[in-house]
Amino acid sequence: MALTGRAGLLALIGVLVVGLLLPSWQGILLVLAVLLACVVLDLLLAAGVRRLTFTRAGATSVRTGEVCVVELTVHNPGRRLRGVLRDAWAPSAGVVSDRVPVEVPAGGSRTVSFELRPVRRGDRVSDRVTVRSLGPLGIAARQGSHVVPWTVRALPPFHSRRHLPPLLERLRELDGRRASLIRGAGTEFDSLRAYVIGDDVRSIDWRASARSSDVVVRTWRPERDRQVTIVLDTARTSAGRVHGALGGLPRLDTSMDAALLLSALASHARDQVDFLAFSHKVRASVPRATLPVLVQAMAPLEAELVEFDARGVVVEVLRRAGRRSLVVLLTSLEPSIEHGLLPLLPALASRHRLLIASVSDPAVHAMAAGRGDLESVYAAAAAERVLAERRHLTALLARHGVDVVDALPDDLPRALADRYLSLKAAGKL
Repeated sequence: MALTGRAGLLALIGVLVVGLLLPSWQGILLVLAVLLACVVLDLLLAAGVRRLTFTRAGATSVRTGEVCVVELTVHNPGRRLRGVLRDAWAPSAGVVSDRVPVEVPAGGSRTVSFELRPVRRGDRVSDRVTVRSLGPLGIAARQGSHVVPWTVRALPPFHSRRHLPPLLERLRELDGRRASLIRGAGTEFDSLRAYVIGDDVRSIDWRASARSSDVVVRTWRPERDRQVTIVLDTARTSAGRVHGALGGLPRLDTSMDAALLLSALASHARDQVDFLAFSHKVRASVPRATLPVLVQAMAPLEAELVEFDARGVVVEVLRRAGRRSLVVLLTSLEPSIEHGLLPLLPALASRHRLLIASVSDPAVHAMAAGRGDLESVYAAAAAERVLAERRHLTALLARHGVDVVDALPDDLPRALADRYLSLKAAGKL
């Protein structure tokens, strides 16, 4: 039983006024007794909440930051119900308003809708549904809670999808689908055509030219049906936050965004994409990944506070990738690479081409530019040392035949996709 806000306050004021006007305490007791009777009567006439049943429908997944709708239907087998319903979710689910007035006729049902805008990636789970059933006087109410399970998976937002149209246009140029064929690009022969000024003379087909009245050149198209293996580091360093245009996000989320853009581009290029999330063990694995399956696999992944097992990931890649492929490792450029991954590169590079993509921290670059006072100078020196270590690791990896993309959070997805297209055009996959 609970006195509701305005009705309870009015009842209390009424009791106090009458108590002041009556000359004896017997009158006050009489008024209290009447009020108590009204509360009990209101409570008895309020619809019960224990026999209510609920069903849910609506969205089961949504991109992080976008709005989805979950519907909740209340089935009332008893008398007419009037009151307030609360659908409780975790704060990260971003429920716009979790309390709604509800009125359900006897033996009927009502459907209410709740808007969710998740602010974090992952599975957002409902807690419980609480109904407060008011009596006809609005003085007292019955209240009860029910567990009505529902899960909405907040998918990676994939902000970098805005880069996809120009990248696909460039891919079409490489693929020879436009009239302006890329001269000398690719490794697979496509067709012959007449020579025009500016063509690479190395593309001239002298035998075909001898049989024709014009000089003829070969055109090429990029490699197709290649294998791209994307490896996502979900260990300790992926939990660090870096600040870009979208605010402070973990490195893991930026790496996911880059992986999604690369996967979408490679799929349009008709290359096979395999995905592997790894820390000290396999966290997720998607062979022949398509974009819808990939975002579902990425959604529940969170960084683990463990060290990245370089030997373990190399063993997994060698076991899974049966033919030569482009292995894209999204990880952090840290000194630990020199002692962890570097000694294992010969075994990996002998069978695959390795590309490492890493998120650079904008705060370190900003700190390196500071010169205002003595403290800023010391901070700049420390930042320059970090940047010098990254340049040293990049050069060291390059000497072992490893391509490195080291970019700021907002630039990494596009930079990685551009490097993929460059390797594809050069026939280095």
